[in-house]
Amino acid sequence: MTSDNDRRRGLLARLRGRPVARSRGRRRLGAAVRLVAALMLAGGAYTLLAPSASAQDNPPLSGAAADGKALFDVSCVTCHGRNAQGVEGRGPSLIGVGAASVEFQVSTGRMPMARQEAQAQRKPEVFSPDEIDQLAAYIQQLGGGPVVPAGDNLHADGNVAVGGELYRINCSQCHAFSGGGGALSSGKYAPSLSPATDRQIYAAMLSGPQNMPVFGDNQITPEQKADIIAYIQQSLKHDSDPGGVFNLGRYGPSTEGVAIFLVGIVALVFTSLWIAGKS
Repeated sequence: MTSDNDRRRGLLARLRGRPVARSRGRRRLGAAVRLVAALMLAGGAYTLLAPSASAQDNPPLSGAAADGKALFDVSCVTCHGRNAQGVEGRGPSLIGVGAASVEFQVSTGRMPMARQEAQAQRKPEVFSPDEIDQLAAYIQQLGGGPVVPAGDNLHADGNVAVGGELYRINCSQCHAFSGGGGALSSGKYAPSLSPATDRQIYAAMLSGPQNMPVFGDNQITPEQKADIIAYIQQSLKHDSDPGGVFNLGRYGPSTEGVAIFLVGIVALVFTSLWIAGKS
């Protein structure tokens, strides 16, 4: 009897536990169904809203930028790729370089580049000023970046004395004290500043072409940039040669010292030979 009673109690306990187990299973199944429904609802909402979000991320190009894209697709896409994302072994990405880089490279004729070299050389520009502005507008709208201030005279408020000090600290190591430029490693060089305009100098400081470092507004403020440009335009380009008529390229005292030494030695040798012949 005892064993029968125990079996009955166990059976009743198992029967009582089934509804509990079933209710737990139903709750889990219901939670899974709700989760799937929520995921499907979120996916449907994303599908509906994704096109509008994409349209906001890629706004339509302005008129100048659209014209610049047409020029880019004809003259630049081979090396820099579609959407200016670059082509390995041909040209870098232009995303984020800004209008300043485009203005410097294109207005100095360095771009389009005729062939791959250690450094792009200055040559007559291919595009007109309006076309350069259009290319710059396209690259600027495509990825943003530094922009040169408006106007052609960017050194009107510059301090020549302060600019000279800043130039000697930041620029003379490569461009020489006279602005005549100088050789660098691996076939590269710092170009002469003689033909550079205000906008080209400003754009070079913002974009850092070739081996030149980038001098953003955090490193050199816009006021200091105006000072440097004032020194280059008003002092380096117009100062007379303090060493005399023959400036020897204005590369500094080392060149002049070597020239004087060689001329002096040659003169002394010929003088010695002349004295020996007379005696």
